[in-house]
Amino acid sequence: MKKLIALVLSVLMITAIFTGCASAPASSSAPAADGSAPAEKGTIKFGVLAPLTGTNAEYGKGFEVGMQMAVDRINAAGGANGYKLELVIKDSKGDQKESSDLARQFADDEEILAILGDFPSGACMANAPIVDEAGIVQLSPTASNPDYAAMSEYCFSIMGRQDGEAPFYAKYILNKYMGAKKLGVIYINSDWGKSCYDNFKKQADVEGLEIVETVSYVQDEKDFSSLITKLKAANPDTVCIMDQGAVPQIINQIKSSGWDVPITTLGPGTSQQLIDLCGENAEGLLLTSPFFFDPADAEITAWKDEFVSKAGFEPTIHPACAFDCVNLLAEAIKASGDGEVTRQTIRDNLAKVEMQGVTGPIKFNEAGDITRQYLICGVENGKYVVKEGFDYSVE
Repeated sequence: MKKLIALVLSVLMITAIFTGCASAPASSSAPAADGSAPAEKGTIKFGVLAPLTGTNAEYGKGFEVGMQMAVDRINAAGGANGYKLELVIKDSKGDQKESSDLARQFADDEEILAILGDFPSGACMANAPIVDEAGIVQLSPTASNPDYAAMSEYCFSIMGRQDGEAPFYAKYILNKYMGAKKLGVIYINSDWGKSCYDNFKKQADVEGLEIVETVSYVQDEKDFSSLITKLKAANPDTVCIMDQGAVPQIINQIKSSGWDVPITTLGPGTSQQLIDLCGENAEGLLLTSPFFFDPADAEITAWKDEFVSKAGFEPTIHPACAFDCVNLLAEAIKASGDGEVTRQTIRDNLAKVEMQGVTGPIKFNEAGDITRQYLICGVENGKYVVKEGFDYSVE
């Protein structure tokens, strides 16, 4: 009988120990009496959706590295108001269905308090009803479709919007800077691509730019020869490419066809992979970007060097935005103070955050995205340079 009682007591003690581990009481974030750092409160997990494979893998890898850089810095400094941060990263392949399946998994997982990503606007828009129903933030570093953020109070983005960048591209690069007259346009037939083209065309009409031919293609297209032949037959004085991942292939196929025409692009930013894949074919390329890694800025250069050491390639604005997104969520957690951190408190606090990020000042508008100004960048001697500053679009 004594042995039975002892066994029962042992089981109860073990159960109590494990119960305490699974539901530990939150520690106060206030400094200890001896002035030491506050005790850790636990871990907050963010789900990450990114195209780690496929055409846009460069950008997905940039997300992964940029976000982890932010997490490492925050955790090393004691966490976000005492909470350690952890990323749960899933490969969406940039595919809308894949992204939505993964978003649903994150939404159903109570440990995930916010979602970072996805890369394409179309995937983010497909996920909007899911995050809205679950009441969980989806903060995209890169979604720029003007319709995205307004789809749900839980949808946010910091890239800026295509109804800002596409008109800038038409007005300042093509009309004011280049003096182009007749345009041939090739764009990806996606939610992002169609929004990009529609906003571009509106401004092109205002500027008196004639679009002599327009062709489109689907995700993961490899052979653009027939589209290039059609564009060339229309005899434009400038070609406009609107995409991210396929831009190097299109440029190379234009050049290999023997067509010597000025090329511009909207979408890839200052992608080093583009230069690496195109080589001399990239010379003279003009493009837009809301941000540039200024070598005269020591802090930004240090960030860039750290990224290169971890990723093995040069960053565009996209991983810098990913880095800023993690810090935005950290600020939303800090704003909860000693209160409980939930999906809803993160959403409510995030909407009010104002922050100076790596990519510049960030303040959400009512829809949940931000307004940016843009640069004209070009490729000269195998490197990106800024053609004009932020004030170029200010009249």
